[in-house]
Amino acid sequence: MITIPDNSSDKTIAKLPPKSGGNKFLQTINVILNPVSSLEKSQKRYGDIYLADFSSLPSQIVLSNVQAIEALFTADAKILESGSGSAIVEPLIGPNSLILLDGDRHLQQRKLLMPPFHGERMRAYGQIIRDITQQVTNQWTVGGNFVARSSMQDISLQVILRAVFGLKEGERYQQIKEVLTQMLDTFNSPLSAVFLFFKSLQRDLGAWSPWGKFIRRRQQLNELIYQEIRERRHHPESQGDDILSLLLSARDENGEEMTDVELRDELMTMLFAGHETTAIALAWALYWIHYIPEVREKLLQELNSIDVANADPSVITQLPYLNAVCSETLRIYPVVFFSLPRILKAPMQFMGYDLPKGTMLSVCTYLTHHRPDIYPESKRFRPERFLERQFSPYEFLPFGGGNRRCIGSAFALFEMKLVLATILSNYSLELLDTVPLKPVRRGIAFAPNGGVNLKVKDKFSR
Repeated sequence: MITIPDNSSDKTIAKLPPKSGGNKFLQTINVILNPVSSLEKSQKRYGDIYLADFSSLPSQIVLSNVQAIEALFTADAKILESGSGSAIVEPLIGPNSLILLDGDRHLQQRKLLMPPFHGERMRAYGQIIRDITQQVTNQWTVGGNFVARSSMQDISLQVILRAVFGLKEGERYQQIKEVLTQMLDTFNSPLSAVFLFFKSLQRDLGAWSPWGKFIRRRQQLNELIYQEIRERRHHPESQGDDILSLLLSARDENGEEMTDVELRDELMTMLFAGHETTAIALAWALYWIHYIPEVREKLLQELNSIDVANADPSVITQLPYLNAVCSETLRIYPVVFFSLPRILKAPMQFMGYDLPKGTMLSVCTYLTHHRPDIYPESKRFRPERFLERQFSPYEFLPFGGGNRRCIGSAFALFEMKLVLATILSNYSLELLDTVPLKPVRRGIAFAPNGGVNLKVKDKFSR
């Protein structure tokens, strides 16, 4: 479905998909502040392949057509690039991040970073995840209230600090935890997230200006990360099975090690991509489990069939209904609404359209997950749909796809399942939010409005 056309004798005018109309600036603001209604209206009006024109972002073809997604995700990576299309996240993670790399460099880094997130290395983190979950939830009191996203952020950040940095409790551990949380909170509302989308707003006007505050927090975090890198380089005997240790010992084909700056950018990528996203997904899961009593009852019945506290992590993560609940959570409101974009490196014929070099194509996960032909009653949370049929990677894509699929997807699901099983087998919770929650922008991600407010009804003694 993707071919490079021979244009030597082709005199026809390039045929592009339908273009969304209206004021560019208003369209941009609308998609930032009201993404769900904005995307749904555009799809209804222009179809599942349309050209969106923005004032601060590149024009892009928005895809929610399954055949088009398959064609894009299976296309030869040599005719597409992606890094330059993700420039919006560069201030957060740095230019040497896997997300912003292309070609051989992207392939090398991907091969290097994948092993810790799979197989035995990943499973070794199972007990750490359960211990951290117990430690954080032990702070809950019967009759007391808590915000799910904040508690889940605490858990996921501690897991990342242990798995990625190999850090245990201590001064630097606490400092990184506090500064990173403050950095993320810089863009914790749809309005403050606007700074990521408009370069003209990214000006340091002093410590009290939004961007100035972000820059200073980022510098603080950089210093802490560089301190850790330098100490670990000088004390190789302290290296363990964490990801930083792996990266420090890695060498390229010329025998060169990664620079401190390259290390910093990859670590920042994992801190952002592997922490905030998992915390939001867990908050959504706790919301849906307690919003729909039947879901909670079915899940508790399944969890009660095993000894969660002593079971091997693999037994927990293979529970079918728990897996279905996690999948449906990631389907109905994916944490990120778009997968990483692709940019054409040459003119191409794609799904009947003649696209010029430089065209950006963006797969809209949210719209794809709400196609009525694939997901009947798509606005209804119904985990059973994942027990009734298998969805292709072009129909269900919460972690993106192709050669840009999130390398931490297996780890994220592993963590989600262990955290949920640990919480639900120890606590009886009650949802305090009385109106249905909707996703609101938090940086480039989408979190439940208000963070999901829960009450601890009971704690079970084990």
